[in-house]
Amino acid sequence: MLSRIHSAVYRATRGLVGGRIKGPVLLLITAGRKTGRSRTTPLLYLTKQPGWAVIASYGGYPRHPQWWLNLKANPMAVLQIKSAKISVRAREASGDERDQLWLEFVSMYPGYTEYEQRTNRRFPIVVLEPILGEVH
Repeated sequence: MLSRIHSAVYRATRGLVGGRIKGPVLLLITAGRKTGRSRTTPLLYLTKQPGWAVIASYGGYPRHPQWWLNLKANPMAVLQIKSAKISVRAREASGDERDQLWLEFVSMYPGYTEYEQRTNRRFPIVVLEPILGEVH
């Protein structure tokens, strides 16, 4: 419910309200893996040229967030940063890339270390790479 309100306010204000909470926020629009319906989730992000990175921390809950499961089923998505909508393809970061992004996420928002302590789950870090020529 809170996510829906955040997304609606973000869209209405083009990110002026809700575009920054503990760090910059984007809206990630995925297709539900069961329903195919559009699902929108506000997420903290890092800029990772040529795209962006988000973390599937889910507040430290023991299961992965739905948006990550949706991306695993279909890596095509749309993100919105302020008023710009961009088609992206998602991939999971691994190895040194993941380790570096983890450090950057924790530097931006130290609460991720608390989330990590709440669960045995390793948080996927997702790189969202733009699909050239597909800006909405």
